[in-house]
Amino acid sequence: MNQVSARLAALSPSATLAMSQKSNELKAQGIDVINLSVGEPDFNTPTHIKEAAKKAIDNNFSFYSPVPGYPALRKAIVEKLKKENNLEYKPEQIVCSNGAKQSVCNTILCLINKGDEVIVPAPYWVSYIEMVKLAEGTNVIVEAGLDQDFKITPAQLEAAITPKTKALILCSPSNPTGSVYSKEELKGLAQVIEKHPNVFVIADEIYEHINYIGKHESIAQFDAIKDRVIIVNGVSKGYAMTGWRLGWIAAPQWIASACNNLQGQYTSGPCSITQKASEAAYTGDQSCVEEMRQAFERRRDLVVKMAKEISGFKINVPKGAFYLFPDCSSYYGKTTSKGSKINNSSDLTMYLLEEAHVACVDGDSFGAPKCIRMSYATADEKLVEAFNRIKKALDELK
Repeated sequence: MNQVSARLAALSPSATLAMSQKSNELKAQGIDVINLSVGEPDFNTPTHIKEAAKKAIDNNFSFYSPVPGYPALRKAIVEKLKKENNLEYKPEQIVCSNGAKQSVCNTILCLINKGDEVIVPAPYWVSYIEMVKLAEGTNVIVEAGLDQDFKITPAQLEAAITPKTKALILCSPSNPTGSVYSKEELKGLAQVIEKHPNVFVIADEIYEHINYIGKHESIAQFDAIKDRVIIVNGVSKGYAMTGWRLGWIAAPQWIASACNNLQGQYTSGPCSITQKASEAAYTGDQSCVEEMRQAFERRRDLVVKMAKEISGFKINVPKGAFYLFPDCSSYYGKTTSKGSKINNSSDLTMYLLEEAHVACVDGDSFGAPKCIRMSYATADEKLVEAFNRIKKALDELK
């Protein structure tokens, strides 16, 4: 009998990848689909980074690298953390992996035992929940709605902590909401964590550079808990390098060593050419990062303006990342022109795909059933067309 392991059977497929696949199938049929489902910049990798990769090939960086990454790359990351975040780390506290997704998963697998509780604020990135399941941990969902800008409060965090709590996963700037925690808000959460010495923070900061409030704040800046914070970051979003697959952690030495040990048994070090490209990303000219950030901010302003013109949407103004996460629940219960009913966010995103030919992701997968996620990491004219289509399709619901 063909039966996968219970571990795998418990996992849900990625909703973002599933919606992207459906939109690609329609595109293959010749339908003009505007894809707002994928969380990746539409920019090409900056030229100086690509040149570093070509040079690395010519210089024969084609052999196994050390498991946690080349020393030069880890040193560049340490210097980035000092310069941009005022945080002190040593190269041996850095472990580079095949994307920040692996960095998060490594950390969870190294920290979480069966039955350990992991606090996950909702809305959350889809994979956190599945990774905790993989580690046989227990997800403890703390809901933060639109009324609180999708951010949990210190009181909510305190109420969720039990003797079984092992970690909090915190994503700022957030996927899927675009919310960003301020220094004061992080300080409030850090003061709660400080009282609970067995609780760790996995700080997913992959959207650090796509920030519209001036400065990124890391929860690792608070000395009282720094030795219990694992920063996760990488080059995918800020440097338009999603396909290169390079993420990393900055962590207490014993956690970095554990992740190194784990990674050494199932993937080894990340791609050697990618590492040399990533080193150039961190040590080279940073103006490309600011140019892309400005483009995302312009698009943010554009989609917020258009979304406000859709009467059934309730929105927050995202302060980072490149997602809009409107509450669309006012459309639930309505009927399409073909007579089918919109019962939930999954029905709504399918209707928008089939009727408006715009791909979004349902909020159920992010722990927010009233919402849908729209990525505005695409050209301005495509965004205008997408929102025109969405408005027209939603106006046709009865």
